[in-house]
Amino acid sequence: MKILSVVGARPNFMKMAPVVAEIRRRGVPHVFVHTGQHYDGNMSRVFFDELAMPRPDIDLEVGSDTQARQTARIMTAFEDVCREHRPDLVLVGGDVNSTAAVALVAAKEGIPLGHVESGLRSFDRTMPEEINRVVTDHLSTHLFTTEDSANENLAREGIPPECVHLVGNCMVDTLMKHVSASVERAPWTSLGFEPGGYALLTLHRPSNVDSGAALEPLMESLRAVSERIPVLFPVHPRTRARLEESGRDVGSRIRLCDPLPYMTFLGLMAKARLVLTDSGGIQEETTALKVPCLTLRRNTERPVTLTRGTNRLATSSEEIRKGVSDVLEGRWPAGEAIPLWDGRASERIVSILLDGNR
Repeated sequence: MKILSVVGARPNFMKMAPVVAEIRRRGVPHVFVHTGQHYDGNMSRVFFDELAMPRPDIDLEVGSDTQARQTARIMTAFEDVCREHRPDLVLVGGDVNSTAAVALVAAKEGIPLGHVESGLRSFDRTMPEEINRVVTDHLSTHLFTTEDSANENLAREGIPPECVHLVGNCMVDTLMKHVSASVERAPWTSLGFEPGGYALLTLHRPSNVDSGAALEPLMESLRAVSERIPVLFPVHPRTRARLEESGRDVGSRIRLCDPLPYMTFLGLMAKARLVLTDSGGIQEETTALKVPCLTLRRNTERPVTLTRGTNRLATSSEEIRKGVSDVLEGRWPAGEAIPLWDGRASERIVSILLDGNR
């Protein structure tokens, strides 16, 4: 069995690193492809170094572009890869443009497709990621899920149950492998913080950052948060461009920095007093770490982080202010262990793939 696995953007690396390692450990013939959707050093290259991922056999180097053009460029380049290597299975993760583009090509080439992190739904079709998730799932032959809600979503959409496998969370596999070393580095020290003495912020979703009407009131709320606790803000390139266009001061207690390497960010997240984010994966990571998380969105495709984890949705200034107060005043839920988030999801995935081909 020859497996061709694909990564493309920062969230993919944490999901696919343990799967790629397990494929290689078992000696399965493997071709590793990077689409180049994320190409900045801190959002791409550093992950291969820190997560001990092999260098890609193929880098498509597609770079940044509009949603449609980027997807089309990945499809055109990946079609050639499939025709040259003819894998028995293509394996993708997550919900970025690379995921959906590769899924479309694999389906048209008649190659079975495995999707790591299937079935998550925000039910918000204005999110590009939601379109990518739905398209990829309905083209997949092996759907690997992280939580019960994902299985329920796929059942409602008519996906045959024998194709769906609840395996756990590969991002948690990566986190559990690296968190101790990340904390030992004490990355907060060089920033002048103490453990538990800062909030960590990320913002990148178009609905939050692509218009001043959305971004400016949100930043005003975050400035108010910073009056209670200093905020460290690693800034996504698109978000930085919008902030610079606005010309508004973010405040002296919000510290901006470039995107951080995985190990640095993980160490900071593990010892943050709270995290504010619009990221999907960070909701899961904070739940695994039992760190309070305020998700700056109206919905989440990861409901287990709300029902059993340490996550809460907050969009209005009042909701953000109350959430921060609840954290700082000790009224935040401690969270529970999530079934199968035990560091062994990648082992289950590769076992299912190999057992199905014997």
